[in-house]
Amino acid sequence: MMEIMSLCEGGFEDGPMAVKLGSNARNIHMAASTWASIKAIRPGFFATSSVSSYISTESPIAKAGVLANIGPDGSLSSGAYPGIVIASPSTENPDYLYTWTRDSSLTFQVLIDQFISGEDTTLRSLIDDFVEAEATLQQVTNPSGTVSSGGLGEPKFYINETAFEGSWGRPQRDGPALRSTAMITYANWHIANGNTTYVNNTLWPIIQLDLNYVAGNWNFSTFDLWEEIDSSSFFTTAVQHRALRQGATLANTIGQTSVISNYDTQAGDLLCFLQSYWNPTGRHMTANTGGGRSGIDSNTVLTSVHTFDPSAGCDAITFQPCSDKALANLKVYVDSFRSIYSINSGIASDAAVATGRYPEDVYQGGNPWYLCTFAVAEQLYDALTVWASQGSLEVTSTSLAFFQQFDSGVATGNYSSSSSTYTTLTSAIRTFADGFIEINAQYTPSGGALSEQYNKNNGTALSAIDLTWSYASALSAFAAEAGTTYGSWGAAGLQVPSTCASGVAVTFTVTYDTYYGQNVYIVGSVAALGNWSPSSAPLMSSANYPTWSITVYLPPSTAIQYKYIAMDGSDITWEGDPNNSLTTPASGSTTQNDSWH
Repeated sequence: MMEIMSLCEGGFEDGPMAVKLGSNARNIHMAASTWASIKAIRPGFFATSSVSSYISTESPIAKAGVLANIGPDGSLSSGAYPGIVIASPSTENPDYLYTWTRDSSLTFQVLIDQFISGEDTTLRSLIDDFVEAEATLQQVTNPSGTVSSGGLGEPKFYINETAFEGSWGRPQRDGPALRSTAMITYANWHIANGNTTYVNNTLWPIIQLDLNYVAGNWNFSTFDLWEEIDSSSFFTTAVQHRALRQGATLANTIGQTSVISNYDTQAGDLLCFLQSYWNPTGRHMTANTGGGRSGIDSNTVLTSVHTFDPSAGCDAITFQPCSDKALANLKVYVDSFRSIYSINSGIASDAAVATGRYPEDVYQGGNPWYLCTFAVAEQLYDALTVWASQGSLEVTSTSLAFFQQFDSGVATGNYSSSSSTYTTLTSAIRTFADGFIEINAQYTPSGGALSEQYNKNNGTALSAIDLTWSYASALSAFAAEAGTTYGSWGAAGLQVPSTCASGVAVTFTVTYDTYYGQNVYIVGSVAALGNWSPSSAPLMSSANYPTWSITVYLPPSTAIQYKYIAMDGSDITWEGDPNNSLTTPASGSTTQNDSWH
């Protein structure tokens, strides 16, 4: 995970860490001795490895690394409950011995894909443990709230399924979307194999809680996937949109028709909002609506690969990997790292380089990340797979600069797979994609273990050791290199609604001193503010305590009344009369800086 360490209060050792002993401990193929022997298979760096030899060697190491970080039988995850994914065994500088909903869901998406495709049929019991663990975590009351009052947006927990109560960047609203997507994938497999009862009785209650949270909270601000900026996040919006589309389809399949209309409506609004992140001048997606940075961010590349739908072609509306916007964005993102890392010095402008989270990054010194560099390769491999499937590629004015890296004379147009231009471009892009794998191979240390980052000056591994997300991203990229796809989620043929209800962004701030356990909420006269119901009021962020803040998307040109309330369970303290009021602008955004009265 990528925490802001200054926000961290307390650590793993401060929390209760009793081990839950299951009656049937799972064998997840990774005894400590096996892990040690796998890590010892290479005596040095992978500097001279070809892509094929690196993938051949690193694949079993990455798979073993993932399994070593799951549950009580994982050799690196001692103390974790069954189905619990630890981010990393690192306990200091940084302390990542927690379970994050985001990381866990992305990791199990990879494992579920492997299971349902027949790549690894031994994973079912492990996946069932994950389902049980996440069902438990959903019900854990935490600083973000209860299961019915915002708690699903809590980003991380102790590995014994108890709440982490220290200061943190919360809420993070991508977790419920990613968890529901992984579980929907598993549900679809069960349905295809005649086990609808399990889906209705076990999976659907978990999925519905997450989807209802997404549908009811997507238009509130969120901390981004790097846990640093509280605004709106392109990655979060995109995975929320995907989750609701898949959720509506699943609901229809199993007869849960009452939720479909709401999911479809909110998905349409999310698709509208997704388009607003595009920066036509810079030709890239703006990763976050706040934060004061350039907006160039691996967030956007990860969005493309985690919302890839091979049936959607090169659709730009859903930011498919081969879409003109995704390719233009990729070039801007990659180029932003060419001059800021010493290890990229001297590399040609059309060749792969090491990439990180975003060019302004200073966390742990601001270095390349394995998962970010793997994601670039994965997007390119996915694009090549789609072009091969459809037998052509298109160069538009938006993507022209991307393609000109490989053929300076290429012009806009559609190029058939029988053309020399198609052959020239795809061959060069394959080499380009391979280069990002080779960059990571060059800086993979002896034994193949993948940490979080590697040093921007000399390439040595640093930060959290054995990062689960790094291993999962390697497996995902390797599958893409082989042209493997895992089915459609319904992106094909989608259109942006003619009327979008995402509204205008209104940021509310108020200063209020709370006691431990008490939080500040905003409640008011419109649905986005809970329609005056405290139980539906959105939780404000305490990131700048004692100033509380939130950004909410409200109907344009509308007179709205609201108040702030402080709540601790059923104990509610209302702000005094009169009500606060504003009329929202017709477009754009505005800020309300209020004083509690």
